Amino acid sequence: MFHLFRRNRLLASGALLLFQLAAPAAFAENRVALVIGQSAYRSVVALPNPANDAQKMTEMLGNAGFKVTTAADLSQNDMRQTVSDFAAKVAASGPDTVALVFYAGHGLQIDGENYLVPVDVDPKRDADIPLQAVRLNDLLNTLAAVPTRMRIVMLDACRNNPFPGINAAAGRGLAIVDTKAGAAGSFISYSTSPGAVAEDGSGANSPYTTALLSVAKEPNLPIEEAFKRVRVAVNQATDGRQIPWESSSLTTEFKFFGEAGAAPRPSGEKAAAPAKAPSAGRSMEEWRKELRGKDPKVAYDLVISEDSVPAYEAFVALFAQPPYNMRVRVQLERRYVMRAWATAVAINTASSYQAFLASYPDSDLAVTARKLRERVLNREFGAQPVNVALGPMCPCPVEPTKPLKKKEPTPTKRVKRAEPRGEVIQTRRRPEPGIPPEVIMQGIGIGIGIAGGLSGGGHREPSGPAPGGHPH
Repeated sequence: MFHLFRRNRLLASGALLLFQLAAPAAFAENRVALVIGQSAYRSVVALPNPANDAQKMTEMLGNAGFKVTTAADLSQNDMRQTVSDFAAKVAASGPDTVALVFYAGHGLQIDGENYLVPVDVDPKRDADIPLQAVRLNDLLNTLAAVPTRMRIVMLDACRNNPFPGINAAAGRGLAIVDTKAGAAGSFISYSTSPGAVAEDGSGANSPYTTALLSVAKEPNLPIEEAFKRVRVAVNQATDGRQIPWESSSLTTEFKFFGEAGAAPRPSGEKAAAPAKAPSAGRSMEEWRKELRGKDPKVAYDLVISEDSVPAYEAFVALFAQPPYNMRVRVQLERRYVMRAWATAVAINTASSYQAFLASYPDSDLAVTARKLRERVLNREFGAQPVNVALGPMCPCPVEPTKPLKKKEPTPTKRVKRAEPRGEVIQTRRRPEPGIPPEVIMQGIGIGIGIAGGLSGGGHREPSGPAPGGHPH
């Protein structure tokens, strides 16, 4: 009996070892990851969970076959160097590489741009953030410049803004980033919806990381389905206060863990494109048919999982019961605001910002919209010309100058050349050049134009006017 028990234990141990060896081998592509945890902020209260989140994510990704680089409490220079070194590692891994970045810490949006916040920042005004922080677009562009199979970015960075000097100018949470606007093969996930604030959590890990660690371990689960489950789990854990969001332009399938003992895919063979979810692109009316007659809690989980504006609109129209109706209304209204904001920033004209202000004058982004509108107006009209000798011209109003009378062409004259043969040729005197009115008004000087520009993104859903006059 003892020998039989011992033999069974050996067989079980061997099977477990075989599974551990086979799981990473099920993926032919190279997998590299960068995990950053920012806890020890120097000028504001430290965040307790990002360090724990980074440690747990490092363990999970390592088990999923990733070669993980972990960095903690980075200054601005350290963060930029770490991203650069990681990009070099991705490039060295070859084009058949999955590059993943997980960031836990503070993140901010300033003037429609998202920034990751190093631990050494100490901003006194919103203009300090671009100088002291690291632009999210710089990270995304660095990864996009390297040939890869796909790029996955997970941001547990939508926590509250801790800097009082820029609270009035910074928008809540992070602005929308649309992966479809860039290179294909990208996936980005926020710990909560654009423009909303995520919770750090009362446990050892944030609600977002806790859900991700649990869901990602499920075998053979495509990443899109995994994050739908993460969204529902986080929403339940926070009583509806937090709903993760993602945007995807993936063209091949990705799973954190494959089936136990799955055969490796031949090198160079592309994975099959993920099947489109049946609910993708449904209209509000189609969602009304889908939700009608369902239990409110079941319908609520379904629309949270799908996270689309038409689904939210259909739910609000069908279910008036608290608390789910109010939760969805808050989410839907915030989505309207963020989509209108993404449109305004993408167009980047005085009219686009004015349209946003007309629809949402009391939004937390109204201050930024007014500032950007003035910036664009200055760019469109240009700065006043400057005389290098006298300095800026007098800003006093100048009476408009009457246009000069058009001179009649000088009559043709016959001019006799001095050549001996006495040849006569036809010539015409050029008319006197007219003096441009602006030169008369301003004097001779050098004009200096001021131009600026912003980049923006949009949500993965198509834009269009929302019911009730809300822009999508």
